Amino acid sequence: MTIQELYSIYKKHPVITTDSRNCPEGSMFFALKGESFDGNKFATQALGKGCAWAVVDDLQVYGEATETGLSARMVLVPDVLQAFKDLAREHRRQFNIPVVGITGTNGKTTTKELVRTVLAQKYNVMATEGNFNNDVGVPKTLFRLAPEHEIAVVEMGASHPGDIKTLAETAEPTCGLITNVGKAHLQGFGSLQGVIKTKGELYDNLATRDGSVIFVNADNDYLTAILPQGVTLVQYAQHSSNENVNVQGKIVACDPFLRLRWREARGDWHEVATHLIGSYNLDNVLAAVTVGLHFDVEPQAICQAIAGYVPSNNRSQLTHTATNHLIVDAYNANPTSMTAALDNFSIMKVSPKMAILGEMRELGESSREEHMKLVERLKRCGFDQVWLVGKEFDDIPCDGFRKFDDVEQVKAALVEQPVHGHYILIKGSNGNRLFLLPEVL
Repeated sequence: MTIQELYSIYKKHPVITTDSRNCPEGSMFFALKGESFDGNKFATQALGKGCAWAVVDDLQVYGEATETGLSARMVLVPDVLQAFKDLAREHRRQFNIPVVGITGTNGKTTTKELVRTVLAQKYNVMATEGNFNNDVGVPKTLFRLAPEHEIAVVEMGASHPGDIKTLAETAEPTCGLITNVGKAHLQGFGSLQGVIKTKGELYDNLATRDGSVIFVNADNDYLTAILPQGVTLVQYAQHSSNENVNVQGKIVACDPFLRLRWREARGDWHEVATHLIGSYNLDNVLAAVTVGLHFDVEPQAICQAIAGYVPSNNRSQLTHTATNHLIVDAYNANPTSMTAALDNFSIMKVSPKMAILGEMRELGESSREEHMKLVERLKRCGFDQVWLVGKEFDDIPCDGFRKFDDVEQVKAALVEQPVHGHYILIKGSNGNRLFLLPEVL
């Protein structure tokens, strides 16, 4: 069966499920596999629960279904995940609209949300929800495209070489941006150069199609060094003296929320007060401004959108509890984002300060070195209290800092010895589950 033939089935049954526990009547079940599950084993069950079709790649399952007549409602393919991605691409091709692809080591979700919010001032926008940014999440995002949508914003994540290449081939973006590159997922990428090469696969994909546009931070030497030929560049910057920069920005204050000024190509300055914590968010805002201007969103509407955006999902959130002020950034952590968060917290004119930091995951052979660097940086910060969570800190000298194996130990300590009146930075990889701490702070 060709993808076009499979798409003909999809048009009659345009609801996709990959979970046999959720089988809407008349839907299509894709029997995806993972490390601990095989969707093929549940294909027959999915058909019995209401799915009209099941897409499988297990010949034995298909053979058993033949004996009961259910194979008439099954599609046997060489690889279900590949068919899933190919079908999503075929669906995407039905829409002649701009598709903005966004990737980067840090800030991609915040940038995606800012871009979505800005573009929504003028367009009906379809954008990635949550962190649906991998080889299953991106196709699921594309399947949400509907005739009413005028523009799409698709986030793409990566932890191994080739990931962005695959996602870009599925989404076929017409324009895109890389927020930045840094030391993350080094266990998968091998090195910073591996990160740069993989993120640059978005640029490589855009370079294959006429009329593509790249939005690029002209201050970032890593990104400007890998820009391809033959694409339209739209540049933004804080510091660059490049006369071709389209949007310039400056920090006005971070007290604690970011206030900034931006202007278009030496035009009039616009000042915006945001709900974002951290000077590092200026680049994310400028990216959204640049995309908005490219798609003819009025400057006043851009400012209103950015001023009204409130972050969620444990990304640079400022939360006031009955006893403390919390800066919650517990969704991810790597050496680059950790440095940015600590630098920003250090310059905040508040007191007393406390940092509860979780270990940084997936750093491979660089893990010990990077955690030692983190501890040394913390010693220079001069915070009133520092608590470190995770076994990566076990054999690192941390004089004056408290160590905990996991978040449950931290919670127990906070119940026994409550902390009051502090400004507290909470940051760590999602696996540390530090997002559980605000309830006891």
